[in-house]
Amino acid sequence: MHLDRARNPSDKISLFKEMLLIRRLEEALVSEYPKQQIRCPVHFSIGQEAIAVGTSAFLTASDWVVSNHRSHAHYIAKGGNLFAFISELYGKETGCCSGRGGSMHLTDMSAGFLSGIPIVGSALPIAAGVAMSQKWEQTAGITVVYIGDSAVESGAFHETLNLASLHNLPLLTICENNEFSVFTPLSARQPTNRTICQLAKSHGVRSFSANGDNVMEVTNVIRKARSYMTANSRPAFVEFSTYRLLEHCGPNHDDDLNYRDPSLVTNYVNRDPISILHKDLLRESIDNSNLLLEIDKRIKEYVSELIEKVQAAPNADYELKDTVYWSES
Repeated sequence: MHLDRARNPSDKISLFKEMLLIRRLEEALVSEYPKQQIRCPVHFSIGQEAIAVGTSAFLTASDWVVSNHRSHAHYIAKGGNLFAFISELYGKETGCCSGRGGSMHLTDMSAGFLSGIPIVGSALPIAAGVAMSQKWEQTAGITVVYIGDSAVESGAFHETLNLASLHNLPLLTICENNEFSVFTPLSARQPTNRTICQLAKSHGVRSFSANGDNVMEVTNVIRKARSYMTANSRPAFVEFSTYRLLEHCGPNHDDDLNYRDPSLVTNYVNRDPISILHKDLLRESIDNSNLLLEIDKRIKEYVSELIEKVQAAPNADYELKDTVYWSES
């Protein structure tokens, strides 16, 4: 089965397809995880799909993406190979890292997705290096690096933004602020008298902020940020407010731990990015109702077929005794 994944930032149906593909694929993997065939730690992107899709709608083959430990949506939205992605989680030879990297080390160089970098903040200096090479080689592309709000607390954040500003690097930093670092809220980690955007601005980086749960708001601010970068040959920074539906790492809901305000949990139904766009499309035309149902049906079938193919693929051979990593000559 073939699924058309063409994207257009002005085409809401196209954006809906891509967001729903990420959601249904993640939900399927959540269901599969307890079966013990996926043995790597997994950080799911459910609830944060709009940011990846809205950003990637403005990216081309010349653009590179560097991500963090929660990279599924970023990889998929950039056009990463889905069979190779699922295979990697299952530890298959057909995985994008031959089944040896797992969820936090996704890569698809042909799609412009360099890698997921699991250590918090460590994606930033790597992305700066990629952006530096783009500037030296005078390519038309930019580098996008995705970080979470906790990465702002690392030295790499300040060092990278300082370097990007000093050297006018084509670096777009996207901060997905879901307000929690595992169980710890933003208010317990960062002072309340300044914002993350203000930190970026202090390094001379043009900064924007928007609601990351509404894909149309995401596309609007990414359009502005990319236009600014193109016109001024300068880096940019965007902070998106968003929400992580599941636990920090794993397939479960952990709201019984009471680390999130109950109002945040109950309010999620109003900020779910899939539901927001779905309602918007129904308001525009009642004819969209059957179309959206058909899209959902096709995506579920597509995802089911992919997982079946992956499960039938050969497992990775972890015998590495003959591998030579270096030479003393």
